[in-house]
Amino acid sequence: MTLSRFVRKNAFRNKRRSILTLLSISFSLLLLTVMMTIWHAFYNSEASAESAERLIVRHKVSLAQFMPIAYRERIRAIPNVKQVVNETWFGGQYKDDKPENFFAQFGTDPQELFKVYTDFHIPADQLEAWQKDRAGCVVDAELAKKHGWKIGDRLIIKGTIFPLDLDLTIRGIYTADQPTESLYFNNTYIDEGWPRVKGFVGFFGVLADSPEAVPRVAKDIDAAFRNTDRPTKSESEKAFNLDWIAMLGNVKAFILSICAAVVFATLLVSANTMAMSIRERTREVALLKTLGFTRRAVLTLFMSEAVTLAAVGGLLGAIGATGLIYVLAHSPQMGLFLTGVKPNITTILIAVFVGATVGLISSFVPAYNASRGNIVEGLRHIG
Repeated sequence: MTLSRFVRKNAFRNKRRSILTLLSISFSLLLLTVMMTIWHAFYNSEASAESAERLIVRHKVSLAQFMPIAYRERIRAIPNVKQVVNETWFGGQYKDDKPENFFAQFGTDPQELFKVYTDFHIPADQLEAWQKDRAGCVVDAELAKKHGWKIGDRLIIKGTIFPLDLDLTIRGIYTADQPTESLYFNNTYIDEGWPRVKGFVGFFGVLADSPEAVPRVAKDIDAAFRNTDRPTKSESEKAFNLDWIAMLGNVKAFILSICAAVVFATLLVSANTMAMSIRERTREVALLKTLGFTRRAVLTLFMSEAVTLAAVGGLLGAIGATGLIYVLAHSPQMGLFLTGVKPNITTILIAVFVGATVGLISSFVPAYNASRGNIVEGLRHIG
């Protein structure tokens, strides 16, 4: 029997205990993989080439404060700005308040939207039809697929923030590199439906002429409106998205605390399993040493068993996390935040590495004590 086979067979010699331990480690590292994937998607992922050239301009105080539409032309006149489009969050209710029927709706300018969001693609005839219909709208292809919508369908969206209901007709279906699950309609609908906000918008999407120009453009825009009664806050599209995420609470602290708890729990599970396993094999250790195995060899064998078991648990957990994240990304509650998110190979390898490391650390003390045991006492041991 080879040493590798010896390790493999002994790692699963008590099948019930090994399976329960494997499931515990897998579940713990599943949570860890999910948290690491969300962290990477929110804070470490690289922006696409198109979104890296965009920035969002909103009221300095909060998104709930509106800005004059007149700001658009002043922003357009700032150096390095290519295009500007106004947008307003509508936040209406489609059908009912069930999570699966929630999606984003924005009032905007049909003439400018696709000039700023260059990674949105729509057939020219559909875009023209929308631009000619003030009661028309365009929807994301994934959103249309989810609800079974097609061109010409009528949508009734009940206003919850604004005291008006939208009666819209789908004139176009666009695709995006990352599905947005959003609907866009002509902002004139809001202006005419609620005169109180006529001439005001929620925020502006701005396209710069290069990613390098974005910080400079943001600084120039804020400087232009610093002394007005409605000052602005300009930031990259990624930073703006992180502001949305921050509305959920301290997401970073939440993720870090879960990761720490998961690693600690995995360490306890692995340590308990190895302590029980090695204690039951006292006579076996003595026999191995009688056959000529050194302390180092015994230590290596037992630690290898723990590492194997924990690494397999990490791999299974990472595979399970891939499926769980797919479900979350397509769920009504989390789809808006996790659209397009999935674990990458680095995250999976980290999960396996964490599992193996936890197995290594948790097994060291019981394996070290076993390797130092007396041969005679070990052979006399009953248990």
